[in-house]
Amino acid sequence: MKDPRQVLIRPVVSEKSYALQEANQYTFIVDPRASKPEIHDAVEAIFNVSVLRVNTLNRQGKKVRNRRTGKVGRKAASKRAIVTLAEGDSIDLFEN
Repeated sequence: MKDPRQVLIRPVVSEKSYALQEANQYTFIVDPRASKPEIHDAVEAIFNVSVLRVNTLNRQGKKVRNRRTGKVGRKAASKRAIVTLAEGDSIDLFEN
């Protein structure tokens, strides 16, 4: 089994992810090779919560064009996990 800190890379900070937090769902950028059971175990180990469901999605990198040369490149692809927690559990992502 992988180290939980290698599975979860960082939380996603966006308006949509904040809206999902009200429904007790949290979004993370994860290792592209991580499976759903590995993500499930990593979240439970790091944050000490119980996870009900894990949904994953692979996002392709966007095409970007260089202004000066006109060459087309790509941004990096990423894998995201939306984790649903049990009733009463929560994660404080921005601790003081």
